[in-house]
Amino acid sequence: MGKMKREKKSRVHEEVRKQGIQFNKDFGQHILKNPLVVQGIVDKAAIRSTDTVLEIGPGTGNLTMKLLEKSKHVIACEVDTRLVAELQKRVMATPYQKKLEIRVGDVLKNDLPYFDVCVANMPYQISSPFVFKLLVHRPFFRCAVLMFQREFAQRLVAKPGDALYCRLSVNTQLLARVDHLMKVGKNNFRPPPKVESSVVRIEPRIPPPPINFKEWDGLVRIAFMRKNKTLAACFNSKPVLQVMEKNYKIVCASAQPPVLLPEDFCIKTKVLDVLRDNEFAEQRARQLDVDDFLRFSTSVVVLDFLERGE
Repeated sequence: MGKMKREKKSRVHEEVRKQGIQFNKDFGQHILKNPLVVQGIVDKAAIRSTDTVLEIGPGTGNLTMKLLEKSKHVIACEVDTRLVAELQKRVMATPYQKKLEIRVGDVLKNDLPYFDVCVANMPYQISSPFVFKLLVHRPFFRCAVLMFQREFAQRLVAKPGDALYCRLSVNTQLLARVDHLMKVGKNNFRPPPKVESSVVRIEPRIPPPPINFKEWDGLVRIAFMRKNKTLAACFNSKPVLQVMEKNYKIVCASAQPPVLLPEDFCIKTKVLDVLRDNEFAEQRARQLDVDDFLRFSTSVVVLDFLERGE
């Protein structure tokens, strides 16, 4: 058994040696090698000949070349200079060379350029921060077709009552329509990752809901700290009550004219009254959809509690 494992490992190493590139797993480098999957992703993006396409992590360019065929301009963001060199060599002396712009660096640390469509085989470790960077990007883009780790993709599209329904689900669906497009097995990559993957389509909601996202996220964060508990139990924890009392007093003191609180003011009673008045005290976060959270967030008192976003 040990001999078979050693032989299999040596074959993998030999393949990598022949390729001339040692892929860096710290960067989440798993190159999509199946041309049918590549073509499927491009087709789902419905790219127009006038589009500027943003690609994150182009790798050796398997997806990039198909994007260049369909679009007017491709902006490829890559952190690994070795793969940048490979991509430059691949388009050199071709009609696509002038259509490709390569940006070297960490996409999370730089502003996103203008683009119409984003298509990417995402490095999985930056999935969550990149999704929210994408959703607050302006001007609005038309859509994004992105490859994620299967479980992360399932969280994005999860509905109330699903086991994977979470804060990520609510926040993403608040700002965008998210659809699961296809499953992609690990053997479609080189080197194969340890997990299965999925492709999702994200379309921003235009116009976005008229909310302060920092306040909204504070509300959802508290509700999902213990998503199977009632909201009354979530908002009744001592750390949450301390933060809310501090914020509420600051808001009252900053009002014009200032609002004086009675000596017997109790934040716990105030919070429970808000929850009961809005019929949320016995509700659980795992049961509430985006519209329910929007209705809850419209309570003036709740917004006052979370004004500082702490």
